[in-house]
Amino acid sequence: MQVLTQRYPKNCLLTVMDRYSAVVRNMEQVVMIPSLLQDVQLSAHGLQAQPGTPDLYNCFTMLKAIRVDVDHGLLPREEWQAKVAGGKASKAEDEAAETEEAEEERVAGQLDLEAQFHLHFSSLHHVLTHLTLKAEEVTRKYQEMMGEAM
Repeated sequence: MQVLTQRYPKNCLLTVMDRYSAVVRNMEQVVMIPSLLQDVQLSAHGLQAQPGTPDLYNCFTMLKAIRVDVDHGLLPREEWQAKVAGGKASKAEDEAAETEEAEEERVAGQLDLEAQFHLHFSSLHHVLTHLTLKAEEVTRKYQEMMGEAM
């Protein structure tokens, strides 16, 4: 596993981001044959996986894609919308999204910016911590599969 090169306080967002990137890089190095993860469900702490949950391969590809955003920043808004919508958003949808966004900005301007910051910061911290645990679980599960196969 890679070692963090810079030390930040334990609950610092940069620490959480660095840890996530390091764990996903380790996952990428350990998982040599990602196709083996297809159709293998991720079970939560010994419990049976819920029907309809993504398999480990989907988790693996999602975690890698998010790491790229964490390491290199977000795509410009237009590129991100095209990626999410598959480039098929209609003009009416664009106008509705812009109207909705303008309304959100107006409401957001009325709210306390510090409270918004704390809400988003704690949410991002929680999500990155959860994704880090998921990457560790994918790595562990792959290692178990390879240990059984060998």
